[in-house]
Amino acid sequence: MPRRQGYALLIALVAGTAVLAAAMAFGTALIAGERQAPLTGTEANAAAHSLADPADSSGAWVATWTAAPVSGEPNTAHGYPGRTFRNIVHTSVGGDAARITLSNLFGTTPLVIDRASVDTRPVTFRGRPTVTVPAGRQIVSDPVTVTVAPDADLVVSLRTPRAGGPVTQHPGSHRTSYLADTRGTWSTTTWRHLTAVDVRNATSPGAIVVIGDSLTAGSGSTTDADNRWPDVLADRLHHRYGVANQGISGNRLLRESPSGRGGPRGTHRFERDALSVAGAKTLIIALGINDVQLAPQESDPGRIVAALRALTERAHARGLRVVGTTLTPFQGFHTWTPARNDVRLAVNKQIRAGRVFDDYLDFDRTVRDPYAPDRILPAYDSGDRLHFNDTGYRALGRSIDLDAVSGAAMAHMF
Repeated sequence: MPRRQGYALLIALVAGTAVLAAAMAFGTALIAGERQAPLTGTEANAAAHSLADPADSSGAWVATWTAAPVSGEPNTAHGYPGRTFRNIVHTSVGGDAARITLSNLFGTTPLVIDRASVDTRPVTFRGRPTVTVPAGRQIVSDPVTVTVAPDADLVVSLRTPRAGGPVTQHPGSHRTSYLADTRGTWSTTTWRHLTAVDVRNATSPGAIVVIGDSLTAGSGSTTDADNRWPDVLADRLHHRYGVANQGISGNRLLRESPSGRGGPRGTHRFERDALSVAGAKTLIIALGINDVQLAPQESDPGRIVAALRALTERAHARGLRVVGTTLTPFQGFHTWTPARNDVRLAVNKQIRAGRVFDDYLDFDRTVRDPYAPDRILPAYDSGDRLHFNDTGYRALGRSIDLDAVSGAAMAHMF
């Protein structure tokens, strides 16, 4: 078992023992309604609006981990009453305190959490252990004093005492988490309701936010190995920066995926998933390939370029530096055609000409086969001719110019 996975499992089992013991002692009273009343009415509304303040307004909070909300989990109209979610996440930057963001974005009923913890440290919301998140909203917890190590696994546990759903999820996490009740514990690769962990760190320069699709989320990478290219970037920056991975498998720039599994389109989720991340300083945009290859395909490269440029302008208005990535090859994947490849190449031409972003990362050049440039180099291919394996993701992460994403002064410190 890999070292990181072993640590995560040990922590999860310890946390699970505590949760189960507490459930046995207090479960009857909680179910009978004797728990402290959740925030309701004016209190809940005020708490749900707590994200109106800039995420980095304190000057010290920076995202160490994020997961963009994707969809409502199928068959969870009543949620998971009496269950505990143990979301296992991997940090980028460390700190001396933490706060968490809970999302009920895809819920149609209020979400009640009556017990939350970060590595077994209790978390409160406006000073109370119980919180109600209205349907379609999210909320940030109070700070909890806990040492968060950089480049380490963290266990964030959430208990839902009663029915409420659908559950807001991020499936396909490439991370083993756990779902527990009094009957047992089950492994899962879905993160539920947790969308961010911020840490207090007065010395970190801030966060690099990556908004992307499956190639950012890490499809094809090894579960629990943390080999996505944003993970590699965090390692190369020696974990002084937060690196916030907001990749969603199947995500598109201009429209929602027909299957509904690709999350809200990039232009729609941009404010929440990119601009509102705590401590954001640099934004990397890695979107567009699904607009080219997923039906209905976008046949006009000008529309893709215009949308990318519009996102850049929105980020500039918030004082962010914007770096984009070129679109990578996919010949051999079942949706490839010469015409769609021409769209990809036309978008890349505009990116390389400097007409879209402040700077760019030439991912196309990094992963393409020099003898067949419309294909991924076989050594980097996960097997489907679109997604990368661990070697390919490491190559992407190692190809990144640190000056481009963090500024020359920062990069030259390493």
